[in-house]
Amino acid sequence: MNIALWIVTGLLTAVFLVAGFGKLFVPREKMAAMADAARWVLDFKPGTLKAIGALEILGAVGLILPALLDIAPILVPLAAGGLALIMTGAVIMRIRRDETKAALGDAAYLTLTAFVAIGRFALEPFTG
Repeated sequence: MNIALWIVTGLLTAVFLVAGFGKLFVPREKMAAMADAARWVLDFKPGTLKAIGALEILGAVGLILPALLDIAPILVPLAAGGLALIMTGAVIMRIRRDETKAALGDAAYLTLTAFVAIGRFALEPFTG
C-alpha cells in the first residue's frame, strides 16, 4: 500500500505542479485558445486563476516535501485533502458547464487525491 501511495503521490505532484504553473504564468486567453477543454478559464478573473494555480502548487509541494524531509508529515494528507477540495470544485464547475468528459477526468483526479488523503491519514500514516 505504501508503494502505491508513493506512486500516486508522485504522479499527482507532477500533474498539479504543471497545472499550477500553467495557471500562474500563462495568460488566460492563451490558455483558452490551447484547447476546447480549457475554455473554462474565461469564466474566471485572472486573479482567481492565479490563486487556484498557487493553491495547486502549494498542494503539490505539500504532497511530497513534508514526507521527504520528515518535517510535519501530517501535512501530506492535509495537502491531499485540500487538493481533493479543489478537484471537487472543478468537477462541479465542469458539470455546470455540461462538460461530461472533462468532469470524468477531474473526478479521476479527485479520486486519486482522496485515495492519498485517506491512505496517509488511516491506512499507511507516516507516524509510528
